[in-house]
Amino acid sequence: MSFSSMVKEELAKHVGMARHCQLAELAAILLYCGQVQIDEQGNPALHIRTENPSVARKYFTLLKKTFNIDTDVVLNGWQDGIKGGLEQLTISKKDEVTRILQALKRMDKDGRILENEHRVNPMLVKNACCQRAFLRGAYLAIGSMSDPEKSYHLELVCMEPEQAKQLQEIIQGFDIEAKIVRRKKYYVVYMKEGACIVDFLNIIEAHVALMELENLRILKEMRNSINRRVNCEAANITKTVNAASKQTEDIILIRDTYGFDNLPESLRQMAQVRLEHPDATLKELGEFLTPSVGKSGVNHRLRKLSELAEKIRV
Repeated sequence: MSFSSMVKEELAKHVGMARHCQLAELAAILLYCGQVQIDEQGNPALHIRTENPSVARKYFTLLKKTFNIDTDVVLNGWQDGIKGGLEQLTISKKDEVTRILQALKRMDKDGRILENEHRVNPMLVKNACCQRAFLRGAYLAIGSMSDPEKSYHLELVCMEPEQAKQLQEIIQGFDIEAKIVRRKKYYVVYMKEGACIVDFLNIIEAHVALMELENLRILKEMRNSINRRVNCEAANITKTVNAASKQTEDIILIRDTYGFDNLPESLRQMAQVRLEHPDATLKELGEFLTPSVGKSGVNHRLRKLSELAEKIRV
């Protein structure tokens, strides 16, 4: 099971205690997966289309909790949990459809379908708890996540720009950065920062998935930190080896052309110690000198020898 599917499985089992939160989540599923159709006699019917069993289960649960309704289900090739097309869940009884649409503020008291079907009525998501439930339903219906071991990316794919804008506004109301991008005919609300995705999972109350993601983030950060330290140490070792090689080359040139006897005592001793200990660090070289010298003193003497070697080359 993918990480994204694991999140949906967890959300499918989570049902808010308050009816207004249940309605907010149901409104999200209807907005993103649903359709209201009017037959020739003017009777409305609700259709929910999904290939995700988690969405179907949650839809059943919410209808039962909020309206005590059992739906008529049309199956199309989906059986025993095998993905392939649980396509349509239908409610066709006029009184049940009317109750649902009026509760979700999609129909007035006179039975007229209200306009602006691309956004959920703000009254349904005025409370923070209802906004959490709405986002939970939105992720179930149109959300997905990449494998966090590979990258951090969460997105919700909307059919209409108004849907994406409302989602972005609600998410940003929780101080989470969410952006919108046009992808062919879709409008995608997305988050790419690990911290933002963790906050989003906390908001929709996917706490098990949140802990799993946090553990993966910690492991990834630890691996990255170790890799940075190893790379840094490797670079320092390479730098030290290259510097020691250049110093040895300079000292050999001085010995063979200028002669150690012409050097001041401090530089002569430094040159001999470096030749005797080609792999030693600056600190170790200083301890071999008599009297011992600190790293800055060793570095100063080696730089003098290097300058002399450059003059000889010229």
